[in-house]
Amino acid sequence: MNPIVEFCASNMHHGTDQLLRELEEDESIDVIEYGCLGNCGECYLFPYALVNGEIVAAETVEELTVKVRASIAEQQAERDALNKLLDDL
Repeated sequence: MNPIVEFCASNMHHGTDQLLRELEEDESIDVIEYGCLGNCGECYLFPYALVNGEIVAAETVEELTVKVRASIAEQQAERDALNKLLDDL
């Protein structure tokens, strides 16, 4: 199952549209853009995205890019560890 990264159209003024386009090119990531994600405080203040439903926010889009990719990797590592644990049972 691919990770899902969701973006708010209202957050694009921070430049998150660049990250959205970059991630859309990666076939291993599902990218969705919504008119509103209901996180208006974060949306107004910072570039942010949801990674599998978890808020990832940063001061800049460049920092957000790093944090989104790290969150994807961390969540995948957690799923892999859980699957290994379940396989060992």
